[in-house]
Amino acid sequence: MTDTPRVAILAEGLFTRTTAKTAIGVLRYARYQIVAVVDSTKAGTDAADHVGVGRGVPVVATVDDAIARGADVLLIGTAAAGGRIPDTYRPFLSRALERGMAVWNGLHERVLSDVRLAAAAKRGNASVRELREPPKELPVGGHRRPRVGATVVLTVGSDAAVGKMTASLEIVAALRRMDETVAFVATGQTGIAIAGEGIAVDAVVADFIAGAAEKMVCDAAEHADWVIVEGQGSLTHPGFSGVTLGLLHGAGPDLMVLCHHALRWSMKGYDDGLPLRTLPELVRIYEDAAAWRRPPGYPPARVVAIALNTGDLLSSEPPDLALSWIQSASTVTKLPAADPIREGAAGADRLARALIDARGRGAATSTS
Repeated sequence: MTDTPRVAILAEGLFTRTTAKTAIGVLRYARYQIVAVVDSTKAGTDAADHVGVGRGVPVVATVDDAIARGADVLLIGTAAAGGRIPDTYRPFLSRALERGMAVWNGLHERVLSDVRLAAAAKRGNASVRELREPPKELPVGGHRRPRVGATVVLTVGSDAAVGKMTASLEIVAALRRMDETVAFVATGQTGIAIAGEGIAVDAVVADFIAGAAEKMVCDAAEHADWVIVEGQGSLTHPGFSGVTLGLLHGAGPDLMVLCHHALRWSMKGYDDGLPLRTLPELVRIYEDAAAWRRPPGYPPARVVAIALNTGDLLSSEPPDLALSWIQSASTVTKLPAADPIREGAAGADRLARALIDARGRGAATSTS
């Protein structure tokens, strides 16, 4: 990452709440400047009008428009099933590379694997940063433990795309407000784009997913008392459970926060009849799976809070409906629950306090 990047986000034809996950995360949390969103179908509008964040960031029609506003980086801001670069994006990427912009890509398909884009990069002497490119050398997991006294927290999910990264970053901010030393471990492309470092575990060879997570956690624990690990997928999602389990065992969390989308009833991509498990079931599932990597007698890892995503509730709904969802999640699990976006700092602080209280009650912390 450059010292002071000025970033334009490419979201051509896909700049919506449901399709622009990376764009939304970066607009909400990135510390570098976002100068524009590129989507010719929405040009002349404001980013916040479409995704609810990024007020003041203009939507422009072309890469040249973004460059005129000072952009020197073009970030792909959407994710498609299978991780391929949409064909509609290729002319925008080619133009950016020809004009010498750096391109940041979080998709599985590599930009320079397209010979035309590779030629454009050569002509423009442009660089490409592949956010999902894992390190070349990674260990097998199970051989390191975090520094004694560090507490590792993993956000886990009822499904994919329920807000695990958002909950993680909001918890990080809340703990810092409480004067705790905290490190955020990014495990997906959006988290890496925000934090500037991390490993996208869904791009790691399966044998080394746990090792990648373990390495990041142990390194982070050397300088932080709290290590908040961004979760991926769900143990109950048929397509992503392998990555979720590898991350769970590699991170070796002491505490977990279960994330859930309040209006999600069936598994993402399986709308024909694969219902989500109930929150109490999911608490048991994650605690049981976390115990598999702990020796007998070792303090168990516990789910200690619920982070609820109520963002899709319509503005026409009764204003207290979201709060009733949050209260219901707390009632059925007997755990603190909050929506850290809808409730703001108060909700995030509630989740952080649940973590601190759980540690104080003697829940597991790294002891070996």
